[in-house]
Amino acid sequence: MAYYSDEIIEEVRSRNDIVDVIGGYVTLRHKGNSYTACCPFHHEKTPSFHVNRDKQMYHCFGCGVGGNVYTFVMEYENFSFPEAVRFLAERSGISLPEQELTEEQKKKENHKTMIKETNKAAAAYFHYLLLHTEHGKKGLEYYHGRGLTDKTIQTFGMGYSDIFQDDLYKYLKSKGYSDSLMKDAGLVRFDEKHGPCDMFWNRVMVPIADINGKVIGFGGRVIGDGLPKYINTQETAVFDKGHNLFAMHIARRSKRRGIIICEGYMDVIAMHQAGFDNAVASLGTALTIGQASLIKRYTDEVYLAYDSDGAGTKATLKNIGILRNVGLVTRVVDLHPHKDPDEFIRANGAEAFEKRLSDAVTGIMFEVCTIANDYNLKDPEEKVRFTKDVAKRLSSIEEVVARHSYIDAVAEQYKLDRDGLKQLVTQYGTIQTGDIDIQSQTEQKARSVSKENEEINKTESLLLTWMINEPILFSNLDQIVTPDDFRDVNCRAVAEQLMLQYEQTHTIQPAAIINGSDDIEQQRVLATIMQTELPFDISDEDKERAINDVIRKTKLAKIDYELTQCGSDMVRFQELIQKKAGVSKLHISLKNG
Repeated sequence: MAYYSDEIIEEVRSRNDIVDVIGGYVTLRHKGNSYTACCPFHHEKTPSFHVNRDKQMYHCFGCGVGGNVYTFVMEYENFSFPEAVRFLAERSGISLPEQELTEEQKKKENHKTMIKETNKAAAAYFHYLLLHTEHGKKGLEYYHGRGLTDKTIQTFGMGYSDIFQDDLYKYLKSKGYSDSLMKDAGLVRFDEKHGPCDMFWNRVMVPIADINGKVIGFGGRVIGDGLPKYINTQETAVFDKGHNLFAMHIARRSKRRGIIICEGYMDVIAMHQAGFDNAVASLGTALTIGQASLIKRYTDEVYLAYDSDGAGTKATLKNIGILRNVGLVTRVVDLHPHKDPDEFIRANGAEAFEKRLSDAVTGIMFEVCTIANDYNLKDPEEKVRFTKDVAKRLSSIEEVVARHSYIDAVAEQYKLDRDGLKQLVTQYGTIQTGDIDIQSQTEQKARSVSKENEEINKTESLLLTWMINEPILFSNLDQIVTPDDFRDVNCRAVAEQLMLQYEQTHTIQPAAIINGSDDIEQQRVLATIMQTELPFDISDEDKERAINDVIRKTKLAKIDYELTQCGSDMVRFQELIQKKAGVSKLHISLKNG
C-alpha cells in the first residue's frame, strides 16, 4: 500500500464519518444502533444494507459487500485505494503530503497497480486513435456498421489499434512506461531479431475491466480478413480469465433482475445499448467455477443467452451444471431463429428480447428439452426410452418439492404418465443412492470439508463480532482466548489485530483494521468477519450464554483439529484431552472484573 503512511490513512478515515459519507450516496434510515438502506450494489426491494456508526463499517446481508469508508468509495466510485484516500482527504479538508515518487519508489510500487496503469494508458490511446485519426475511421465505420452509437462507444471506451506493429510501443515508451511493464501487461512482445512488436495492431479494441472498473486486458477484432479474427490479452498478473467477466463491473450495479450471460463482447455491448445492462460474457473461454462464484456474489439468478447453434447448446448444458454447483438458478433464453442476442435485438428490438427473457425456461427444463430432441416421441418405444432418460435426470434433484414439481411439469408438457414417471424417478434415485462410486465419495468428502470450514469461519466470525460489540470481553478473555484458537486464517489475522489494538489503546476500532489492505475483496472478507449478524432484543442472561457457547465452540474446534494431528504422540494427546475437559467447564462473565 504505497503512497501514504498508516498514520495519514487512519487520520483521513477517522475524519470521514461513514454515515455522512454513505448518506451522500443513498438515503439512510436510522434503525436501532445502525442505519439501513436498499443496497446500492445489488437490486433489492427490502433493505439489507446496514451502516454502523460505532464500528464505522457497512455490510449488506443480501449480497455480502462490506468494509469501511475507504471500501465504500472504492466500490462505488471505482477508485483505487490511493484515489480513495485523496478523495476523502479533500472531502474532510486534510492536506496530503506531495507524492513525488523517486525512481526507486516507482520500482517498488505495487506491480499489479502499475500494470493496470499501463493498460489504462493503452486504452486511452486506442480510444483516441478511433475517434481522432484518419486510420481510426475504418474502426469507427465498423462499430457504426454494427449499430453501435457514439454514446455506447464512449461508455465502453472502445478503440482502434493502428496498422503499425510498434505504434503502441512507441507511444507508451514516450510516456515513460518500461519495456518490462509493457511485456507484463501483455501489450508488447519482444524479439531479439525484430525488436518490440505490439500484440494488437489493425484491430478494433474493447477494453476489459475488472470488477472495480480497472482495465486489466483487451479484446481485439481484426479489420478485414486477417487471422486470427479475435485475440485477447494473454493471462497476466491482473488478467485472470477464470475469475473475471466482461462488463461485470457495470452489471453488478444494474437494477434489472438477475445476470444475463452471453458468449461475446459485442453481444454484451449491444444488449447494454438496448437497456439490458445486466449482461456479461466470459473472456474467450468456457465459463468457470470462479466466474460463477463471482456472479453468485451479486445475484441468485442467471439467464443464459448463448448462440442458438450446436456449440451454443453444448455450452449452455455445461454451464447450467457449473452455475447450479454454486447455488444459482438458471434460465435459458430462446433466440431462434436468430444466432445471437446482438442479431436478435437488431432484428426485433429490445421489447421482443424482454419477452424472450420472461419466457425463458429453467435449466432443468432446457436439459429435458435437449433430451427430447434425440427421440421421436410419436414412436412408443422411443417415448419409453425418453421417459427413462428424463427420469434419470429428474432423480438427481435433491429437494423433494422441486423434484415433484418438475415431474408434474415434464409429464404435462410431454404427455407422459405422471405416476409412472414418478415411480421411475424414485427407482433411479434409489439406485444412485445405494451405489455410490469412488468419485461421489470423494465429492461428498470434499463437500463435507468445505461445509466444516464454512461452519468454523461462521463460529469464529461470530465470536469476533461479539467481542467487538462487548469490548469487556478483551480483558475478561485475556490469556483464555488467543489468536491461536482461530483456525480460519482471516479470522486469526483479525483476532491478532483486534487484540493488539486493545492491548495498546484499550479501545476497539474495527474499521481501522481494514486500512491494512488496499484490495477490495480482502476488505470485504475482513468486514464480513467483524459484522456477523447478531440476535436483537436478547436479555443479558441469554447474551452471556450465547457468548460462552461460541467461545467453547471456537476453542473445542481447534482442539479437535489438533487431536487429529498429534498422531502417536500420546503425551500430546492426553494434554489435549485435559484441555478439552477444561474448555467444556469454561464460563466467562460479561461483568467487570
